[in-house]
Amino acid sequence: MITPSSPAPDQGTLSYEQSGVNYDLIDPLKVAAQRAAAATGAHLAAHGFSEVAASRGESAYVVDVGPFYLASIVECLGSKALVADEMRQLTGKSYYDAIAQDTIAMAINDLITVGATPLVVQAYWAAGGSDWFADAQRAQALVAGWKAACDRCGVAWGGGETPALAGIVEAGRIDLAASCTGLINPKERLSVGDRLAPGDAIVLLASSGIHANGLSLARKLVERLPQGYLTPVEPGVSTLTYGEALLAPTVLYSPVTEALYRAGVTPHYCANITGHGWRKLLRHPAIHTYRIHTVPDVPTVLSFIQRHAQQDDLEAYSTLNMGAGFALFVPADQAERTVAVAEAQGVRAWVAGRVEAGPKRLLIKPLGIEFGDDALQLR
Repeated sequence: MITPSSPAPDQGTLSYEQSGVNYDLIDPLKVAAQRAAAATGAHLAAHGFSEVAASRGESAYVVDVGPFYLASIVECLGSKALVADEMRQLTGKSYYDAIAQDTIAMAINDLITVGATPLVVQAYWAAGGSDWFADAQRAQALVAGWKAACDRCGVAWGGGETPALAGIVEAGRIDLAASCTGLINPKERLSVGDRLAPGDAIVLLASSGIHANGLSLARKLVERLPQGYLTPVEPGVSTLTYGEALLAPTVLYSPVTEALYRAGVTPHYCANITGHGWRKLLRHPAIHTYRIHTVPDVPTVLSFIQRHAQQDDLEAYSTLNMGAGFALFVPADQAERTVAVAEAQGVRAWVAGRVEAGPKRLLIKPLGIEFGDDALQLR
């Protein structure tokens, strides 16, 4: 007999690629686009501005406008809205207030990696038809959640676009995205890794669950679950269902980075741990060894996914955030202060490792995992 907490032994490992996402196919396009885009940076000179070349390939693009820097980013939510839609059918609840926060977090958590203060968010809500907007409960939840996330991050919601794209977006569905513009002022706040060096500490900030990455895998996994999205993730412990656990909103990390600035802590580098999982710790092109000596407790929903997808730790940590949503690389003597500032903002944090001289690799020592230089190719 197979219980809700036990994977079927004969179904084999479910990988991210099997769920329809293959970064080996996607990443080469990203690299080609970056190379083409780099040639356009010269156009800024006509306005008296210039790009920060080191921001090419980072999570946000930075322009030097003289007295300060401007940073910008656009990000889409991905497929997490499909989970909310399925749960709406099962429970009658909307969940789109949380989905709104997820969408904004995708943009803001990328923007802050370069040291920016988020200023303005723009919305892109593309529905499969006008009928999507007729559901007042769902639409108002999206609006309310979007405003609440903006208020939490202290950003202005400038406007947006709400097209009805029948034939492009599936009927009854919506594609959500956000762009964000931020300010790096004073310029010393710029964080593109030029100060990253051996001896720096790696401070990790806790995630709330799956966030908004890995949802293709999470949705594919439903086919293996006896009660689908209503399968308990902690049978006998709580009534929390798989669908509810997946829909925990992504943590907004900008209150932490702003509090760090007020506390006099300027990270040498930052990484938003999203797609590619912990491999994102290898994002900067510099040749260093990143040694992790402490890993966080894995959120229940992620250990549930790992177990039912029959993934080993190498696969899980290369795909999911596994409890760490954001990484800060700070001077060693500021590591404990960084943890204290984050936790004062309600975000759990811990000193997880250090940067060392050596070949480019990530060593997660407690788990015996090693990712080499070839594990992440984004430039």
